[in-house]
Amino acid sequence: MGLFDDLPDAAPAASARAPAVSASASASSASAGAPDAPLAERLRPRHLDEVIGQQHLLGPGRPLRVAFERGRLHSMVLWGPPGVGKTTLARLVAEGFDARFVAISAVLGGVKDIREAVELARAAQAGGRRTVVFVDEVHRFNKAQQDAFLPHVEAGLFTFIGATTENPSFEMNAALLSRATVHVLRSLSPADLAAVLARAETLLAAPPLSDAARERLLAHADGDARRLLNAYENVAALAAGEGAPPAVLDEPLLERALGELLRRYDKGGDAFFDSISALHKSVRGSDPDAALYWLARMLDGGADPRYLARRLIRMASEDIGLADPRALTLTLEAAQAYERLGSPEGELMLAEATVFLAMAAKSNAVYKAWNAARARVASGGSASVPSHLRNAPTRLMKQLGHGAGYRYAHDEPDGFAAGERYWPDEMAPERFYEPVPRGLEIRIGERLLALREANDRARADSAAPPVKTPGEKESPEGAAASDS
Repeated sequence: MGLFDDLPDAAPAASARAPAVSASASASSASAGAPDAPLAERLRPRHLDEVIGQQHLLGPGRPLRVAFERGRLHSMVLWGPPGVGKTTLARLVAEGFDARFVAISAVLGGVKDIREAVELARAAQAGGRRTVVFVDEVHRFNKAQQDAFLPHVEAGLFTFIGATTENPSFEMNAALLSRATVHVLRSLSPADLAAVLARAETLLAAPPLSDAARERLLAHADGDARRLLNAYENVAALAAGEGAPPAVLDEPLLERALGELLRRYDKGGDAFFDSISALHKSVRGSDPDAALYWLARMLDGGADPRYLARRLIRMASEDIGLADPRALTLTLEAAQAYERLGSPEGELMLAEATVFLAMAAKSNAVYKAWNAARARVASGGSASVPSHLRNAPTRLMKQLGHGAGYRYAHDEPDGFAAGERYWPDEMAPERFYEPVPRGLEIRIGERLLALREANDRARADSAAPPVKTPGEKESPEGAAASDS
């Protein structure tokens, strides 16, 4: 069974005004077994071995598995997209350590709810029991609300677990973040989703899905187990209400059950990632019309415009690069404009960025250089920083020779210290970046060639023997050296 988030859909205000409390084998487990509970709730994992996905955290020797096995409960932030198991994992943590589970929704809650959670934790502590305080959508709390947790986390009154779909580095207070370990949860893979769906099919005993319907349903889920299960439950319910049950759950039934929610990426045989690949390759191939077609097709099929904006930003760096640096600026602005306007108006900005990328001069020189540099570092170990490049903020470091002999480029002719060496002493200089003869990289290439030639001349001059003036006599030391 997959992991999926679950602050209960029913009566959310109640869970905000009075934090929902559950322990291992509590109301959460009871509702999960109820026949009228949502399918996602009935299939919720009861222990770690039932979890599908997140093996980078829960597999043997992985951080959360080790914490469970060694009995080391720690505060954490679970960061990941919707429907990957943040709430479920928090519940499993509480039940695994026999801790009281207090859930707060940051969307509707406030400092009052935090105070109530503190009182519940104190009561549990008086009874010799630990407490897990779980805050869903923790990034919705402001600084004052997040600060309210600090003294209690510091004192060990309860273990804090926050769930967020946003980058905690930007959305959470540094003080609270420093007291918690951030665990990144990933979208479920197609294989993980297929395993979740298999368990759902067994539980519901509905007619089998056709291969085409199964493929579309998994694409519709897009890594979200809860979305998959809700969609499948709707399809099965529609089939059961049609009198004689159909022999198979096919694509037409899927479309009737899900309507516009169903992504149509794979109509005509194309899956989601094939469509984004076609968009990327159309941009790379400088075909604005084809690029617009694939963009429109994905948006029409329900693709998240924010995902497409992120892919356009990636294309600007990977395929246009420094041949036209405006591409990156324009795609970032298009993404911002979409956030302001939303759909459908904001989609025009994505289309504008798509056309610009398709028509811009192309270069993958930086992309190739970066990959080459990473590969070199991965294969070469940790070479020491040369003394003249080291930082020397203290007298001791200066006495040790840090920074000695460094040539400050701004004090050199043309602002360039010709012949200066910036590589580790034990490494020969390498060339990763080679500009292409297109767009701005034409000028960058000319500039780089001139700098490299100046370096070569300076190093050749420094390696050459000194030129003797006419009539100069050789020193005794030199004569002795030549005789030997």
